[in-house]
Amino acid sequence: MEKELKKHYRVCNLCEAMCGLEIIHDGYKVIKVKGDKYDPLSKGSICPKGALIDKLHGDPNRLKKPLLKKENGEWEEIGWTKALDIVGEKINGIRKKYGNDAIGLYFGNPTVHNFGIMMMAGELKRVLRTKNSFSASSMDQLPHHFMGYYMFGHPLNIPIPDIDRTQYMLIFGANPVASNGSLMSAPGISKRLLAIQKRGGKVVQFDPRRNETSKIVDEHYFIKPSTDVYFLLGMLHLIQKYNWIKLKHLKSHITGLEKLKDIAVAFTPEKVANITGVSEEVLKRITEEYALEEKAVLYGRMGMSTQEHGGLCNWLSSVINILTGHFDTSGGAMFTKPAFDIKRATVFKKAHARWYSRVSGLPEFEGEFPVSVMAEEMFTAGEGQIKAFITHAGNPVLSTPNARRLEEALPKLDFMVSIDVFLNETTRHADIILPPPSHLEIDHYDLIFNLIAVSNNVKFSKPLFKKPKEQLYDWQIAKGLIKRFAKVADRKPSRIFQWLTPRQLLNLGLLFGPYGKLSHPSRWFSGLSLRKVVSSKHGISLGALQPRIPEVLLTQNGRVNIADSIFLEGLERVKKQFVMHPYQNLLGDEFLLIGRRHLRTNNSWMHNVEGLMKGKNKCTMMMHPVDAENLKLTNGQLVNVLSRVGKIVIPIEITDSIMPKVLSIPHGFGHAKEGTLLDIANRPENAGVSVNDITDHNRIDVVTGNAAFSGQIVKISEVL
Repeated sequence: MEKELKKHYRVCNLCEAMCGLEIIHDGYKVIKVKGDKYDPLSKGSICPKGALIDKLHGDPNRLKKPLLKKENGEWEEIGWTKALDIVGEKINGIRKKYGNDAIGLYFGNPTVHNFGIMMMAGELKRVLRTKNSFSASSMDQLPHHFMGYYMFGHPLNIPIPDIDRTQYMLIFGANPVASNGSLMSAPGISKRLLAIQKRGGKVVQFDPRRNETSKIVDEHYFIKPSTDVYFLLGMLHLIQKYNWIKLKHLKSHITGLEKLKDIAVAFTPEKVANITGVSEEVLKRITEEYALEEKAVLYGRMGMSTQEHGGLCNWLSSVINILTGHFDTSGGAMFTKPAFDIKRATVFKKAHARWYSRVSGLPEFEGEFPVSVMAEEMFTAGEGQIKAFITHAGNPVLSTPNARRLEEALPKLDFMVSIDVFLNETTRHADIILPPPSHLEIDHYDLIFNLIAVSNNVKFSKPLFKKPKEQLYDWQIAKGLIKRFAKVADRKPSRIFQWLTPRQLLNLGLLFGPYGKLSHPSRWFSGLSLRKVVSSKHGISLGALQPRIPEVLLTQNGRVNIADSIFLEGLERVKKQFVMHPYQNLLGDEFLLIGRRHLRTNNSWMHNVEGLMKGKNKCTMMMHPVDAENLKLTNGQLVNVLSRVGKIVIPIEITDSIMPKVLSIPHGFGHAKEGTLLDIANRPENAGVSVNDITDHNRIDVVTGNAAFSGQIVKISEVL
């Protein structure tokens, strides 16, 4: 007798796009996954990751019970109460002996895709009271948060391209077709970009590589890595020179305009062209087209953020959007209005440089230090040295700059616990692993990505499958640890977080949110509640982006701080480099390194899904044919790639899609390490090498502390 097939609707929680899924199942296993055509945001779009989300759920390597490492290095399954008690005892013992800062805390990329742990993460930090907190943000998006904080008053006040109404889109250092939109949740991004062209608009891209997005844009131009800041200053030079300034309704909401008057005078098109590799003609024409178009937007992402001037690039992008009248208006850069606003702030709160790291003296931001100092805080003896480490859903042994240092540091810790579903390159060093349920066994609501979506929407996903009765959700693990850690804290656990579940907390947020039933008497019958959102099944559209200034501003003066001193001081360093840039005279064996994103991967978890890893080798080093010929190298040949901190051996992929004197290597690889349990990822054809064995931890964006992966100088030599 055949089992009855059912349909389950949910949001894919693997990347930023928030695609709606229609999952056909029989109650026990998934039969097929399709895009939900009735989802108001994604409208049926789906990528290979979402289509194979059940493969992560059914991965035979996925851990389901707590693991304790025995003295001989073997793993033993233990019960949850015992596991949590051991963690509490060990962590508290270290805190009593060495102080709270002896505990390091790291949240990986998947954390932000997990509704339950996101609700509890702040409380976990509060009871631990450690200054040594880290996350993937400082390898990725910290410059965006700096811009949001210093310009608009909050790290989550990040403007989003109004892509569905713009007529002219400039893209710097981004590959949204592969990322599904990053810090711009835009499922079906290819269709959205093509729609700009269909309505008579234009899309222009600047990137050192012709990537997947380049195939559908109107114009693509190579730009040297880490020189975006000069191009943007060249644009600002022209905008001011020809007075293409129209502040519109923002005029009375901006402070600091006078400080921008002369900052771009020296950045003439001729000088900018010499550094960026983009011609004067292109700079002049593109700037004029953009500035004079009524509905236009400038957007930049990873390539613009993960470089030595990432903070300035993100600041300048907003400055240019504002000055040209392309901000807080239809078709420009706008702020989303989420149904549940995780910011929960009504006034400005200081979030930078309240304390500094012990060794390098780098300032915290939002309570976190840059990951570049994580290993040195473990290695360097003295008060505040990290003695124990807690990780959640992260693999920093593969993802952080000069990750070999971290790999050497972890075994020397007194104790380590990982909340993770895999025994991977990082968690193999843990003393205890606490595995939460799979993506399909949990509630889901996008707390962060609804803040940066290209339209206002709300959707809640119930679990498809019930978790094993004895297994704990991420938030239950966090609650158990919070209860135990609070025993040596000066403050007790917050009652609201101890008494209420994440689902109940979300309901309160929706009820009192901007669209909620309890936010205004007029919404008592029509407003949102969790019940209403759940019953909608496919989600609810809350409309297109609308102007939000001054409502959204949380700065001390209630205005847009367009020229904060932190950016102006950083600009002085750029001016000095402008005279003699280090990239102008590379030697024959020297190249500039950039990263690469694959549509089929988002983090190293994906590398253990066979359907996502099929096809040709993804871990290659792209090189331009002219460079290969000059060095007498052939396609597929193994070469050494060397930097100040290390060396890797990787096969060449010769292609004219990469700019001359630039190399591209993807991140997240470097599997097949001893002690891991990743059958698919560890296969020789999938393992690859870790680019972060050669990235330099000392290369950071001085303004923000973000890792400067892009634009590092490396050398090439033949494997003898």
